[in-house]
Amino acid sequence: MIPLRDVIPSRTTPWITLGLLAINALVFICQLLFADDDTRQFLLTYGLVPAHFSWLNLTTALFLHAGWLHAGSNLLALWLFGDNVEDRMGHGRFLAFYFLTGCGAMLLDAWTHPASSAPIVGASGAVAGVMGAYLVLFPHSRVLVLVPLVAFIDIIEVPALMFLAMWAVIQVLAGVGRLPDPTDPGGIAFMTQLGGFVVGVVGVWLFKRPERERVEWWGA
Repeated sequence: MIPLRDVIPSRTTPWITLGLLAINALVFICQLLFADDDTRQFLLTYGLVPAHFSWLNLTTALFLHAGWLHAGSNLLALWLFGDNVEDRMGHGRFLAFYFLTGCGAMLLDAWTHPASSAPIVGASGAVAGVMGAYLVLFPHSRVLVLVPLVAFIDIIEVPALMFLAMWAVIQVLAGVGRLPDPTDPGGIAFMTQLGGFVVGVVGVWLFKRPERERVEWWGA
């Protein structure tokens, strides 16, 4: 299944979502120009390494990704759900919410792996927060997906919750943005994903704008 879009139209231009997508894509394209050793050194320099914690790297790590699968799944999820959450929060609040969930998720992961020398990278925590907020704001929403079959291609609607589960599986397969760590053979930053989702579910109540809930979002 290939997700295309959710069924809820955005009422405003999601400038923050578009900007975040552009920055993440640009940084990842730059990463592709590096040799493998240079890429790893780049991630070690600007990713969040719990054993050598840096507040600056806490934010720069949000824009780095460990590979195509990691970057693609994050940017796709942000594209699908970010505009609607930004609609309900407003541009400034959404940007603050994005960084709060992303940094909060990485802090939780660093706290659970304080001696790890593997850099934590990626927008997984922030995107998980956006998806958590989306499920609170639009609990019955659905996602249009393209289903390529042998004889034909069909487009169907599936619950947004199903896409969240699919995204979670992809994140686990991609390592959730953690490079191999000799001190931690498991090497999967589960807490980044879980932490971001929890912060998003809780934080949405502080950042949403109640007056926007009275707008008829399903109208023209």
